[in-house]
Amino acid sequence: MTEPRRRFVSTTVEVEGRVETRVVEVPAVTLEPWDADAALTHVGARARRVDGLLKTAGRAPYTTDLARPGMAHAVFVRAQVPRGRVTAIDTTAARAMPGVLDILLAADVPAATRLFRAEVTYAGAPIAAVCAETLAQAEAAARAVRVTIEPGAAAITPEQALAGAPVRPGLTSNQSGGAPKVRQRGDVDVALAAADVVVTREVRTPCVLHSAMEPHAAVAEWSGDQLTVWESTQGIYRVRDGLAKTLGLPVNQVRVICEAMGGGFGAKNYAGSHTITAAILARRLRRPVSCVLDRAGEQTDSGNRPSTWQRITIGARRDGTLVAIDLDAIIPLGIGGWDGGPGDLFHELYACPNVRTREAFLYVNAGAMASFRAPGHAEGAVGLELTLNAIAAELGLDPLVLRERNIATRDQKQDRPYTGNRLAECYVEGARRIGWHDRAGRTVRTGRLRRGFGVAAQVWGTGGGPPSYATVRLNTDGTADVLSGTQDLGTGTRTILAQIAAESLGHRLDAVRAIIGDTATGPYSGNSWGSITVASLTPAVRMAAEEARRSLLEAAAGILDCAVDALETREGRVQLRGTDRSLAFGEVTAKLGNVMIMGQGARGPNPSGTGIMTTGAQFAEVEVDAETGVVRVVKVVAVHDAGRIVNPTLAESQLEGGIIQGLGYALFEERALDERLGLPLNVGLHDYKIPTHADIPVIDGHFLDGADPLANPVGARGIAEPAIIPTAPAIAGAVADALGVKVSELPLTPWRVLDALDGSER
Repeated sequence: MTEPRRRFVSTTVEVEGRVETRVVEVPAVTLEPWDADAALTHVGARARRVDGLLKTAGRAPYTTDLARPGMAHAVFVRAQVPRGRVTAIDTTAARAMPGVLDILLAADVPAATRLFRAEVTYAGAPIAAVCAETLAQAEAAARAVRVTIEPGAAAITPEQALAGAPVRPGLTSNQSGGAPKVRQRGDVDVALAAADVVVTREVRTPCVLHSAMEPHAAVAEWSGDQLTVWESTQGIYRVRDGLAKTLGLPVNQVRVICEAMGGGFGAKNYAGSHTITAAILARRLRRPVSCVLDRAGEQTDSGNRPSTWQRITIGARRDGTLVAIDLDAIIPLGIGGWDGGPGDLFHELYACPNVRTREAFLYVNAGAMASFRAPGHAEGAVGLELTLNAIAAELGLDPLVLRERNIATRDQKQDRPYTGNRLAECYVEGARRIGWHDRAGRTVRTGRLRRGFGVAAQVWGTGGGPPSYATVRLNTDGTADVLSGTQDLGTGTRTILAQIAAESLGHRLDAVRAIIGDTATGPYSGNSWGSITVASLTPAVRMAAEEARRSLLEAAAGILDCAVDALETREGRVQLRGTDRSLAFGEVTAKLGNVMIMGQGARGPNPSGTGIMTTGAQFAEVEVDAETGVVRVVKVVAVHDAGRIVNPTLAESQLEGGIIQGLGYALFEERALDERLGLPLNVGLHDYKIPTHADIPVIDGHFLDGADPLANPVGARGIAEPAIIPTAPAIAGAVADALGVKVSELPLTPWRVLDALDGSER
């Protein structure tokens, strides 16, 4: 027998502004895309979350709540200086304390783990781990460990990093790459010289923390040489591979499970120090070990969105056409991270022939950056959009009109067409919903309470891509299971996958179950990051369901004595067209006995030469107290084009969550470091303020109807990152509009608002 020939090609996948080239398998079957007119039953419906009852009842199995029989608890001892070298650790008192089981030091872990290094490069770095019978005992013992550190010179600010010695061993320069990262198209200097209007603004954005409700957490347990880890993670397979590599294990000896998680936002993409520590201690003690970061550890040692200093110059013609955009930026990454800065957005969002960005990524002695919901774009949008507002004011143009005149009709950064871009419609619908063109009668720039309006836009690559796999199987009673090695960050992935499978099978939604979050049961799927999960995985699920449906029809055709093509499926029944003859799925599978119907699906390569982007616009209405400087966001309107929306309720929830995080970025959130001691000053959710219910405005979130059949066979794009990008600049623009002053630094705390007023009448 001749096996079908498998074919592999190279494709590009865009993740958080980074373009990766991958070799992927081309699926043997090509699915006909669901276009905007496709008659669908379950896809596009407001199906209830399958895990909704568990969550509202407090029974969802989060890693932080997991209690394994005999489980011990691990706690880190952390450095309290930003730079130095550990010269001595005295654990005598700690080891003698009640319940203490083990203490891990650098000599107790493989060198490949890079844990507990003597060289301290930031405050909060793990130095040791204490394990005890209870969490309280472990915490008490950790406080009893005495650490001697020989202090060294530290660079906390960008200025110190540029002027001083390298912040960690092995660096020849505190600047990533040794020089600024420069990208340019056209001739910016010539275009600026010829521009009718040129405006320059300096904008600062803060370092902000992910602050997920569930902190980083891992529970490790060994059974012989088999390791099982329950982890709060955005990537179960990435954690599995990281653990296997670090501990020198075959990957089939590591199982990672994530049944539920309480947020990640980009900070939970890898096996972290907590994961490795739990695994090593569990092996040493031969009992389960939990390692959950406390809130202080979560706020200092799990990543952040780095601060930025941006100097933006924009040149335009009298009619508002942009002719040049120039960005100089400094981004202090912390002690590590990747070069994710604001520059990408400047090359993408607006049509402009001449764009130049210079970004200096600096290492400083502070916690390392990590991806944080739209990394780089959220920061860049603040600088770009506020400067665009200044251009509009200089030209006497409505800020919305200026944006509408400069919509990019192609992917500017890579010079290619979009699969779809309906930003113009987003502007129109958003303006209608907030009453933009009638705002003059509601704008107040005098007296104590002043009211203003702002607008901002976004673009974000949301094509997703391979590899992602799925299996759909029919059980003997006709119910269906969808299996995939993905995870649910709280976004409703189980519900989405069940909707896709039910649609493709022609089944009842309540008869389909998605089984995810376990590397032992689900075929590979990538990390849930960069707004790629739905776009990457749903085509694979659809393919698997279509294959299972075909097998079901072939079996039913034999029972009904008819041709396969004469049959259709609807709501869990196989129907012979034009007759009243039908069989329930369960009747077909029951006759097959233990013969299983299964379908396999794989995500194929992305279309070549096109940009798959989600675009959108947000409008903000704010009220500012000119005497206290307090800003109240009254309303946010968000309209986005994200292709097909599989479940509007879940999509709107994503939109609202992103807007709330963007509101925090605009008004409250800012990690504060003591520039002399290098220590964080506002650790924990008491001192590090995030939005609460009292701060949340009316949110009117809307997605344009339609689909993007050129992007993938489901027609869906991602929505998680796009939601946060325009929020802060729209709010900041509204505050500037209300006060009639320049806004140049976030967050807009009362003291910054009062400074912006600069002594004017309040």
